[in-house]
Amino acid sequence: MPIIGKLIQRSTAISFKRISRASADYKQQLEALRLNIEHAKKTAFGQQYHFRSLLQKSDLVSRYQQVVPITEYEQFYTDWLQDTIKGKKDVIWPGRIKYFALSSGTTGSPSKRIPVSTEMIRSFQRVSLRQFSILHELNLPDSFYSAKVLAVGGSTKLKKIEQHYEGDLSGILKKHTSLIAAPFTKPTKKITHLKDWKAKLPLMVQEAPKWDIGIMAGIPSWCVLLLEEIVKHYQLNHIHEIWPNFQVYVHGGVYMDPFVERLQKVSGKPVVLLDTYLASEGYFAYQTSPKKRGMTLLMNNSIFFEFIPFNAEYFTESGELKNQYKAYTISEVKAGIDYALVISTNAGLWRYMIGDLVRFVDTTTHEIIIAGRIRQFLSLCGEHLSLDNINQALKEVSTKAKLSFSEYTIHADEQNQQHCWYIGCDDINVDPKVIEQIDAELQQINDDYAYVRKHSMPLPKLQLLPTAVFYNYLDSIGKLGAQNKVPRVMNKEQASRWNAYLSVNGYL
Repeated sequence: MPIIGKLIQRSTAISFKRISRASADYKQQLEALRLNIEHAKKTAFGQQYHFRSLLQKSDLVSRYQQVVPITEYEQFYTDWLQDTIKGKKDVIWPGRIKYFALSSGTTGSPSKRIPVSTEMIRSFQRVSLRQFSILHELNLPDSFYSAKVLAVGGSTKLKKIEQHYEGDLSGILKKHTSLIAAPFTKPTKKITHLKDWKAKLPLMVQEAPKWDIGIMAGIPSWCVLLLEEIVKHYQLNHIHEIWPNFQVYVHGGVYMDPFVERLQKVSGKPVVLLDTYLASEGYFAYQTSPKKRGMTLLMNNSIFFEFIPFNAEYFTESGELKNQYKAYTISEVKAGIDYALVISTNAGLWRYMIGDLVRFVDTTTHEIIIAGRIRQFLSLCGEHLSLDNINQALKEVSTKAKLSFSEYTIHADEQNQQHCWYIGCDDINVDPKVIEQIDAELQQINDDYAYVRKHSMPLPKLQLLPTAVFYNYLDSIGKLGAQNKVPRVMNKEQASRWNAYLSVNGYL
C-alpha cells in the first residue's frame, strides 16, 4: 500500500478514537449559538435583534427565541438575503458573502441562493475529515486505502455575477479543496465542470476502467444509474470486475431503500451503505456506523438546531407555520415525533426553517432520520399521509411482491378526492392491482388514512410507467442529473406539468 494510503488509514483510526471520546451534548449547542451571535453582533441583522444585549443574558436561548422570528426562504430573502446577494456588506454575516450555493429545491421551483461564508466552508471541511473516522470501524482491507473517491454531483464550475460566485455547493467546496486531496477524487475537472448530465454520463462511463474506486458519494438516482451504465457498456457481470476496491457508498438526498435492489444487481460483493444529511445550508448529520439506524446530528459544527413538532398545534393543514417563535432545543426533543428543522448557521441564516422533517430514533445519541418535507404530504380530507408512511408502504409491498420500485411520485386529485400514484417499474408482468396492497399497507401504518379510506376516499389510482420516464421528464425541464429529483409528492402546479408531459408523450 502506498505511503499516503497508510497515512490515511492511520489518521482514521486516531480520529475515530478522538471522536468516540467527545461528548455531543447541549453545551456544544449553546456554544455554537453564542459564537455565531458574537460573530454577527455588528451586522445589520445583529443590530436589529440586539445581539450584543442577548450575549449578556444568562438565558440566551430563550431570549433569542423570543426576539428572532422563524422564517422560510422567501421571507428571509425579502427581508435580508437580497441585499446580501447584491454585495452589501455586514447584512447577515460579517463582511461580504462571496459564494452562494444554488439549491435545486423542489423540481420546477426556481433555484434558491444560499449564502456560503468562509467559516461555513471550513465547517464542511472539518466534518468531511471527521467522517473518514467511520472507515476505521469497517475493518477494510489495505488496498481500499489506496483507492479513490468518486463524487457524482452537479457541475463544479462556478459562475461569477458582479461581486460573488454562485453554483452547486460541490463546486464551491471543490474550489477550496486542498491540492493534496485532489488526486484522490474522481472524476477530473474536465468532467465535473460539465452541467449536462447527458454529456457527463458517457464520459464517466468511458473513464471508469481507468479508475480504482473505493468510495462513491452522491444521490442514489444518479449513482446507481451510472453503475448500471458502466456494467451494461462493458458487458460486465458486476461493477466489482473493474472496481474491486469499491466498498463504501455514501448516499443522501432521497430515501435509499428503493434503490438497494438495483445496487445489489450490479454488485459482486456487499457494499457498505452510509447515509448523510448534507444540504446547501449546512452539513447536519451522518451515519456513524452501518449498524445504526439513524444519522448522528452534528452538535459542534457551528449550527444551532431547533425543532418544531409537525402537528396541528404548530402547522396549518397546508403546512404553514402558526407561531413564528416557539420551537424546541435538542435537550427537549422526544423520539418518534416528526419535527420541522430550524437552523442558525455560521453563514448568517438565523432561525431558518429549511423545509425538512426529521425524527429522532435515539435522543441520547442524537440520531435522526429524515421523515419527509413540510409540504410533501397528502391530506385531502384529513388522512395526513407523510412521505415516511409512503416509503414504508412501498418498501413492504416491494419486498413481499419481489418488485423494484425505485422511482415514483404522487399527487392529490382534488376534483375526485383521490390520490394518484405513478410508479416506475420495468417488470411488464406487474399487476396494476398492486395498488390494493399498497393501500392496505398504508391503512396499517396510518390510522387517519384508514379512517378516510373507509368513509370518504376511494382507492388510489395507479399508473405504472417505465423507470426511464422519470429521467426523461427531468431532462425535459432541464433538471437531469446533479442534485435534482422528481418530487415524491407533487403540488397542484407540479402535477399539472407532470400530467401534461405524460399526455404529450402518450402515457395518459
